[in-house]
Amino acid sequence: MNAHDRNRPVPVPELDAALRGGRRVFLRQAGSMGLLAGAGAPLALNLLAASHAAAQGAPDYRAVVCVFLLGGNDSFNMVLPTDSASWAAYTATRNQAPDSIALLAPGTAPVAGAAAGSPARLGGVLPISPIDAQGSSFALHPLMGALVPLFNTQRRLAILPNIGPLILPTTKAQFALPTHRKPARLFSHNDQQNTWQALGTEGTTRGWGGRIGDLLAAGNTRAAFTTISASGNAVFLAGQTVRQYQIGTNGALRLGADSAGNVYGSAAVTTALERIASRSRGGHVLETDLAAVSTRAIEAEALLRNALPAQGSAPFGTPPTSGAYNPANDPLLRYTNPLTGAVGVNGLAQQLQVVARMIDAGRRGLTGVRRQVFFVSMGGFDTHDLQNRNHADLMARLAHALAYFDGVLGGLGAQGSVTTFTASDFGRTFTSNGDGTDHGWGSHHFVMGGAVRGGNLYGRFPVLATKNAANNNFDGSADQLGNGSLLPVSSVDQLGATLARWMGVSEAGVTEIFPNLANWNASARDLGFLNA
Repeated sequence: MNAHDRNRPVPVPELDAALRGGRRVFLRQAGSMGLLAGAGAPLALNLLAASHAAAQGAPDYRAVVCVFLLGGNDSFNMVLPTDSASWAAYTATRNQAPDSIALLAPGTAPVAGAAAGSPARLGGVLPISPIDAQGSSFALHPLMGALVPLFNTQRRLAILPNIGPLILPTTKAQFALPTHRKPARLFSHNDQQNTWQALGTEGTTRGWGGRIGDLLAAGNTRAAFTTISASGNAVFLAGQTVRQYQIGTNGALRLGADSAGNVYGSAAVTTALERIASRSRGGHVLETDLAAVSTRAIEAEALLRNALPAQGSAPFGTPPTSGAYNPANDPLLRYTNPLTGAVGVNGLAQQLQVVARMIDAGRRGLTGVRRQVFFVSMGGFDTHDLQNRNHADLMARLAHALAYFDGVLGGLGAQGSVTTFTASDFGRTFTSNGDGTDHGWGSHHFVMGGAVRGGNLYGRFPVLATKNAANNNFDGSADQLGNGSLLPVSSVDQLGATLARWMGVSEAGVTEIFPNLANWNASARDLGFLNA
């Protein structure tokens, strides 16, 4: 498999970097995980008490959650302009043999006997009503009905049209100039995942979520819980001093133990393993430091084990009528596969469930945090083929998970404290390759939360056109390149800066994290989708 076509999260080589940088750097990274409270009290109780006391002096809490769609989402079929000119261009371009990927017009009834996932089986796209429709009309994918009220009436969902990595504002004519600065290695999965998350191609090791954490961690008494991933290593969360803390869908990861806290079926073996891992048997400084890091990791897990609310407690889940809680049986986490009709657990919703539990613990002062940045992800978006079947299921899962998360935060009274946004490697081509799409650039994305000025578009929606007579360009659109992929109008830097300001990062800090902002006019450096 080509390295640029691997659909996976970007790794963060933290330990290698620490070893290369020497003991001083290693200690600095380990220090960001500091969790020790005063001695003489039971460990978990002592940590919880200290965290709770610290949080009482700083009751406000805010969090940002990145939902990364791995593989490059086809946003042309997620958010659609339905005015006559746009719809004509859309239909003409995507209604291609052998398998049309053009969705059907609003109001079209689904055909129950049509092929699973086909446009006819799905029915028409779902109208939405932006406050400023920019002279057009719009709709969402037919299986995103759960998001329509969030946009139309509840106003906690907004759309960021045609956003992507940029170094400076770029026109179509400028894009064609070799001297005009453009992001490196466009259309490459790994490089563009990294560019979205860390503003640089693969190998860049500091993400802008982690950099936000660096500048806000001083307000947290437990720096280890500043940036948290429920989806493995993510460069988005890697800072200069703050390091991401990884959790599983069940909660904190216990060193070497299974979900019941056992190693080889024995709690005693777990205790022995933790004792060995946290004890230095020699005098080597690296061995001592590694033992200290293991100790802090064990202590962090002990704190979370006591601080996190139960998975099956409301509003996170549905308490079982009998027996132990099983996420696979929780109706809040289950969704219907539109292709098969089978009901199964939604893995993205599970990740957001544990994020919500972390948020609740933070807001209640149990983890010593005021500001947190989270990362979750869902794969499968590299829809080169079988798009009708695969993309429909992805849209259903995404809509279900976002609506679930919004509902849980509402149950906690925390919707105004949390802003969630989607991101992806890149958008897809407007053109079809027969039954799918190829790698593009700009893409539409969602932003959700109680602080979001919802029900609107933030950024100019692109003009859609058809190929010229020579079949080599979209001359009728200033926004579309040769294969119809979008030339972004808004940048990842503008998105990140808007979120950073809401989190409380100073203007100097925003400029430090996002130096490319200097290439935009001052009035364009905030996308305006958040209330203060």
